Amino acid sequence: MLGDVLLITEKHENAAREILPHILKNRKDKFIIAISGESGSGKTELSHVIAKMLRKEGIFCKPIHIDNYYRIHPLLRTEWRKQHGIQLAVGLDEYDWDTIYKNIDDFRHDRVSTMPCIDLVTEQVDHLTTDFKEVDMIIIDGLYAINTESVDLSIFIELTYHETKKAQVVRGKEPQNEYRMQVLEREHQVVQSLRTKANIFINKEYAVVLA
Repeated sequence: MLGDVLLITEKHENAAREILPHILKNRKDKFIIAISGESGSGKTELSHVIAKMLRKEGIFCKPIHIDNYYRIHPLLRTEWRKQHGIQLAVGLDEYDWDTIYKNIDDFRHDRVSTMPCIDLVTEQVDHLTTDFKEVDMIIIDGLYAINTESVDLSIFIELTYHETKKAQVVRGKEPQNEYRMQVLEREHQVVQSLRTKANIFINKEYAVVLA
């Protein structure tokens, strides 16, 4: 996302440093990593740090933020959710999985690919064109990222939205009100349903634990 605020701290650096050997040990051509966790848990920060560490190893790794793939335009999403009800509207079906898999297929086959990219300032959906020929790995990060099929390494951050309120306020992506809390609770339910798909957990102390 354009205009996103990264709150990278020592805990992200330490977790990435522990995960890096697992990536290098299992590395193969066109490797895909997925990172899931609730809002404010540090998915994007961890993705960024891992990618930078891989670059130092001579590996080109591109983060792909799944929040860019919402089917409903950012300016219309809240009203759409209210019309359809949180329990039905919030969840896996909010994302354009066809486009996600199209971009992944382009990555696997070294194609030039166009991906959506939300500008958090204007709330417009821009488009980013990438030549995947030179990209060795991708990291898909987002609430439901580990739901993505054929991922090589799945990472789950166990912090819940109750423990990440400070990060949510600082990043300021969405207003913090009663309705937002209801959305976060529904996201919590869906995200937690995916935790069994993980190969690696990052616990509430941000320590790395193998599944």
